[in-house]
Amino acid sequence: MHISGMRRTAVVGALAVLALGASAACTPGGSSGSSTTAASAVSTDVAGAGDVTLKVSDFWGSAEGDWMASLIDGFQKKYPNVTIDRTKEDWSQLITTLNLQLTDADGPCIASANNGWGSLGTLAKGGLVRNLDPYAKAYGWDTLIPQTIARQNEFTTDFTTIGSGSLFATPVARVSMIGLYYDVDKLKALGITPPTTLAELEAAAAKAKAAGEIPFAYGSQDGGTAILLGLQALYGSAGSINDYVYGSTSVTAKDTGLLDAANELTSWADKGWLTPGFEGIDYNTAVANFVGGQGVFRWEYTGSLGLSAEQQSHFGYIQLPQVTDPSTTVGVGAAPGAMVISSRCEHPDVAAAFLDYLMSAQSAQTAVDHGMIPLLHSDVTVPASMGTLTTEAAGAAAVGKSDGFVPYFDWSSTTMLDTLTAQMQQMYAGKTTPEQLVAAVDADRTAGLAGQQG
Repeated sequence: MHISGMRRTAVVGALAVLALGASAACTPGGSSGSSTTAASAVSTDVAGAGDVTLKVSDFWGSAEGDWMASLIDGFQKKYPNVTIDRTKEDWSQLITTLNLQLTDADGPCIASANNGWGSLGTLAKGGLVRNLDPYAKAYGWDTLIPQTIARQNEFTTDFTTIGSGSLFATPVARVSMIGLYYDVDKLKALGITPPTTLAELEAAAAKAKAAGEIPFAYGSQDGGTAILLGLQALYGSAGSINDYVYGSTSVTAKDTGLLDAANELTSWADKGWLTPGFEGIDYNTAVANFVGGQGVFRWEYTGSLGLSAEQQSHFGYIQLPQVTDPSTTVGVGAAPGAMVISSRCEHPDVAAAFLDYLMSAQSAQTAVDHGMIPLLHSDVTVPASMGTLTTEAAGAAAVGKSDGFVPYFDWSSTTMLDTLTAQMQQMYAGKTTPEQLVAAVDADRTAGLAGQQG
């Protein structure tokens, strides 16, 4: 790794911890389920495949879109016989129409799905995407992909269980997390040191409010669940959240810290710590407001602020530790998008080679070059000028050190995201309580598990 300047020690340590997961990987195929194609039947000879065109659909824009475009260019230069025809779609449009696109003979060969039952599980169960176990063996993904990331893409082949079995999607060489961003200049002006605990964060929010600032930039018109899931990770253990999402009926939503998080969020709204009129603010506007200087803090997915190189030094990132055990850090984290190969793909071997390229060291370095946190590889060069990325990497390292990565909570059922969103909006309006939100979540998952078993 080649990192210069005063940031060297912190960044090297952070990225080294991220790479540790790769050395403790599990076999994505697991012991349950079987491959749809024998490992010996796949080919890794891309150059010998002849002229191939692969259609790819993804939802990445801004820096993420530039990252993808750069990798497509690199793959095509490496294999001149391959042309990649990329379509960039709106996130919600792609996720809601992907099942239809994959049934179309002219649909994408490769696509970025969402994890969980609502997207990847439905596609796999419907036979729309390939079982990737043979390629995991052929390319060594079974030793490259960390266990906590691999299981996010696994289902048993009877499709009753998520988090084990066969691999139906692959990650990319970067990680997306939920954490807390802060405006560096505003904290300095307020005389506030970046908080290291929830108590310190609330003290900072109160001080910001008293000074006429918006403590938390927020908008919930079309969702806004990151703030709730970020708070949940401060209360719920990694074990309880993982068990709940992956279907353990011995764990309730209350056990995962969700009730504590909902109570906390309600109190913040009551104190006026969220952007005024947040109920009518959509996600893109909320992000733009924060980057434009409206708000001191924002709970957000890493890589979603679309920061320019100049803006990197003006925003920092924090992964707060657990409330009851400050030595432990739990964080929602996954590769940003589950890459699938359509069952209709005419050139699955070439498609698998491109997925392998998206997990390569080149992909990790390209992620860093575009200001995003790398995954799977630590031999990357991080410019000292990327101040935001440095703090993001430190946050990811803290989660990695605690083995605290947890999946997105809405993966627990096909309708959980809708349930969480609706319940949060009703909670803000005073039409439901945190307790009722938690009860609705449990009811949703119970129905979802029954549906899967059926």
